[in-house]
Amino acid sequence: MKLINKISISFVLILSGISCSKTLDVDPTSVITTNSFWKTEDDAKGALVGMYIDFRNIAEALFTTGDERSEIYTGGVFGGGTYTLFSNAMTPDAPGHADWYGYYRVINSANLLLKYVPGITFKNEAAKNNMLAQAYAMRAYVYFAMTKTWGDLVIRTEPTESADAEVTQKERSAQVEVFALIKDDIEKSLQLFSDNSIPNLRSMWSKPAVNALKADVYLWTARVMNGGDADFTKALNACTEVQSADVQLLPAFNDLFKYTNKGNKETIMNIHFEELEGGNYFWHMWIIGSAVPANISQQAKDLLLPVGGGQGLMVMSNLVRDQFTKDDSRKYGTYFDVYTFDSGGDSTYYTNVCLKGSGIVTGGNRVFSSDMIVYRLADVLLMKAEAKNGLSMDPSDEINEVRKRAYGADYADHVFVNGSQEDNYDAILKERLFELAFEGKRWWDLLRFNKAFELVPTLQTQTDKQYLKLFPIANSVLSLEPKVKQNPGYQ
Repeated sequence: MKLINKISISFVLILSGISCSKTLDVDPTSVITTNSFWKTEDDAKGALVGMYIDFRNIAEALFTTGDERSEIYTGGVFGGGTYTLFSNAMTPDAPGHADWYGYYRVINSANLLLKYVPGITFKNEAAKNNMLAQAYAMRAYVYFAMTKTWGDLVIRTEPTESADAEVTQKERSAQVEVFALIKDDIEKSLQLFSDNSIPNLRSMWSKPAVNALKADVYLWTARVMNGGDADFTKALNACTEVQSADVQLLPAFNDLFKYTNKGNKETIMNIHFEELEGGNYFWHMWIIGSAVPANISQQAKDLLLPVGGGQGLMVMSNLVRDQFTKDDSRKYGTYFDVYTFDSGGDSTYYTNVCLKGSGIVTGGNRVFSSDMIVYRLADVLLMKAEAKNGLSMDPSDEINEVRKRAYGADYADHVFVNGSQEDNYDAILKERLFELAFEGKRWWDLLRFNKAFELVPTLQTQTDKQYLKLFPIANSVLSLEPKVKQNPGYQ
C-alpha cells in the first residue's frame, strides 16, 4: 500500500473522474480514461490504488454504522449524549453517517477494474488474476456492509460510464439477490488468488482476508436468513482456511494497536493510514483539549496530551465498562478511565478515552492515523466458535484460546466450559464485546445474535419498531434516485 503515498496528484484527479462522482451523477467516461488510460499494467495498478483510496474514504462510515448504535457508547464530555447513532434516532434527514454514495464509488472502482483489466496484457498472469481477485473481494465486502445497513440494494455490476437515465436510474433488488452476488464474488475471488499469502501491511485483499469475509457472510446468512447448517459449515471451513495462513495471536493484547506495530501477524485485513493522511474514526472517542481538567493524574496527562484533533463525542458507557473484570488485559488495552482529584487526593470518575486508535504524536500534535482493522485472528476464532456452536459442536477450544491471552496468569479462573447452545451463544457474544469493542463489529453482532432490542438501552423501549434494524435511506439519496423507495418505518 506504499504505492498509495506515491500516486501523483494528476492521477488521483483522473481516478476521481472515473469513480469518485456520485453514482447517479457520473459523467460519461472521458476520452482520456477509455481511449488512453486502460492500456497498460501500470494503468491497472494505478486504478487498483484508486479503489483502495475510495475504500479508505468510507472507513469512518463503515465503523460508525457497525458500532455506534450499540450499547458500547454514551456521550462524551463534548458529545452530550445526543449523537444520532448511539441514540438510535436516525431519520431520513439525519441518517447518521449512512449515505450510500461513498460505498457505490468503491463499487464503481471495482467494476471498472473488472471490466477493463481482462483486456490488458500483464507480464505475469498471476498478477492479473490477483488484481481481479481483489476487485471481486472489494465489491463483495462493500455490498455486504451495505445490505446489512439498508437491506435491499441497487445492484451495479458494471461501471457507471454514462449519464443516461436507463443506466443510472434503477430500482433496488431483493436482499437475497444481493447475497447471491456477494457469495458469487467471494468464490470468484478465492479462485483467482494464486496463493495464501498476505501482502505487506495486510492492507489489501488476500485469500485469507476473503476467507474471513466468507465466514462473516455465511454466519450472517446462517443466522439472519435461515441458511442453517449448510451456511454454518461454510463459515466454519472458511475460518479453518484462515488459520492455515501466516497469522497468529499476539502474546499481549495491548501490542495489537500500537502505532509502531501496524500490519502485525494477528491482523488479516486493515484499512491503512499513513501519518499525514488525515484523521479517522478514533478521533470521535478521544477527549477534546478544552475539556481536559487540570486536576488529573500525571499518568493521564502523559497519555492524553497532546489531544490533537480529538472531539470527545462519545465514550464507552458505564454499562460496558462495568462488565470488564480487573484481571482482563483487554480492559487496559481498550479504554482508559480519566479521574479528577480534589485537594485531599480523593478521585472522581470524569470520562474515558479509546486506546485502540490513539494515533501518533508528531511535531507536538496527535494525529489519528492508526490503521482500522477489518479482520483479525481473534475475530475469526470467535466466528469459528459461533459456527461450531451453530452446528451443535463444542466451541470451547476457540473461546479458550482467546481467553488465555486475555486473562494470562488468571486464565484458570475463566476457563470456558461447553454448555447449552443458547448459553454458548451468550458467552460468545460477550467475548466478542470484550475482544472487539470499538472495532466496528458490535452492532452487526447484536443483529446477528438477535440481541439488539434486548441489550441496547435506547432500543429497549422500542421493541415495536423492528424496522430500526435497518438504517433509513437518506433523503439526499431519494431526491436523486426516484426509483428507490424508503425503508419501511421511515416514510
